[in-house]
Amino acid sequence: PDLLPACDGEITTMSFLQDVVDILLQYVAKSFDRSTKVIDFHYPNELLQEYNWELADQPQTLEEILLNCRTTLKYAIKTGHPRYFNQLSTGLDMVGLAADWLTSAANTNMFTYEIAPVFVLLEYVTLRKMREMVGWPGGCGDGIFSPGGAISNMYAMLIARFKMFPEVKEKGMAAIPRLVAFTSEHSHFSVKKGAAALGIGTDSVILIRCDERGKMIPSDLERRILEAKQKGFVPFLVSATAGTTVYGAFDPLIAIADICKKYKIWMHVDGAWGGGLLMSRKHKWKLNGVERANSVTWNPHKMMGVPLQCSALLVREEGLMQSCNQMHASYLFQQDKHYDLSYDTGDKALQCGRHVDVFKLWLMWRAKGTTGFEAQIDKCLELAEYLYNKIKNREGYEMVFDGKPQHTNVCFWYIPPSLRGMENNEERLSRLAKVAPVIKARMMEYGTTMVSYQPLGDKVNFFRMVISNPAATHQDIDFLIDEIERLGQDL
Repeated sequence: PDLLPACDGEITTMSFLQDVVDILLQYVAKSFDRSTKVIDFHYPNELLQEYNWELADQPQTLEEILLNCRTTLKYAIKTGHPRYFNQLSTGLDMVGLAADWLTSAANTNMFTYEIAPVFVLLEYVTLRKMREMVGWPGGCGDGIFSPGGAISNMYAMLIARFKMFPEVKEKGMAAIPRLVAFTSEHSHFSVKKGAAALGIGTDSVILIRCDERGKMIPSDLERRILEAKQKGFVPFLVSATAGTTVYGAFDPLIAIADICKKYKIWMHVDGAWGGGLLMSRKHKWKLNGVERANSVTWNPHKMMGVPLQCSALLVREEGLMQSCNQMHASYLFQQDKHYDLSYDTGDKALQCGRHVDVFKLWLMWRAKGTTGFEAQIDKCLELAEYLYNKIKNREGYEMVFDGKPQHTNVCFWYIPPSLRGMENNEERLSRLAKVAPVIKARMMEYGTTMVSYQPLGDKVNFFRMVISNPAATHQDIDFLIDEIERLGQDL
């Protein structure tokens, strides 16, 4: 009750917010301090018992509220720490952070120009610039910022289905033939998740074989399309991946585009992870053919280090999203407003309430320029190459696939001394499968660094090192290798 809008709450409010800002600034400084832990790990039941998190009828004092803020950050994972390599989204950008604070203070919704004038214009400008970088003439087309890559991919499926069978919007799935979609066996699980949510069903998502580097094999795609057509199914979408989650592989987009053109199928490119490479003159060739896609997912919150969440779906054909999604709600989208209604973008979204995600990206882009993003991305790719060169012939390491990685994903096994002489049999594999999880658990207990691991296909647990944090250096890569060896020596 002491804070604004209480009648004399101004002084209390300013000092409270100042205290909060001080807590945040200390956290920011700690995030970049290599002598601090990446994580202060506690088991869930310990954390639940150590503090009182319960909600009460009576208010707490502002001192207690500030303590809650400190406690929360004490146990938060420092995703901006130079030694946090666990996820595809890492780093802590100061301009992005400032933009997020500003967005929260403005606290508005993205549905109309009426209530979010500047933000709506910035979304228009930024999406057009992104489409230009994809290679669509003059940045033509449409797009939207959505709550993440999974939702962007789902939008693509929704629009592709509507393009082929507009009647599905009113009549539903019962009115149209059995649809099938195609994506690689290494693609993101969100393609199946989208099919489930849209009533297409996960069985209708056909997984195409990949080569040993994790790229979709076009001849297998064509074979499976013909097979589906012979069974009487209707192929409506191919989702190619530009930067797979585990291997960081780029599907051959030109060959896939040729097949989509031949069979008149919507081509979607899931560039959630690899889309950022379009900013780099040195690396954007990996997405050659992306300009032929009908839609593209691109997550600036991954490779470009924009604070979560910031994911864009770009669509080549203008007006399609609007026809697919609009419901003409007359209390929001009145047709007799006094300004250009094309800026009321809310009716092309699935959400009604939509967070302002564009401002972080726009402000960072202003602060860095395209060349700044390029330098940041090139640096991350150079660090990945440094790691690869360091371990490819080092004793105790085995690469999961041969050759230099295309993205910043470096996939490898650490082989402890006890397994080095062993012949490659079942027993060795089952012991090797346990190595990465133990090392990871120890990393988290010590709090020194975090890197992710997983099995894939017939390959037992291996480390997947990814770099998207511009704060990381060669020394951090060296540290990671030393740490893996220190924590895995006795296994």
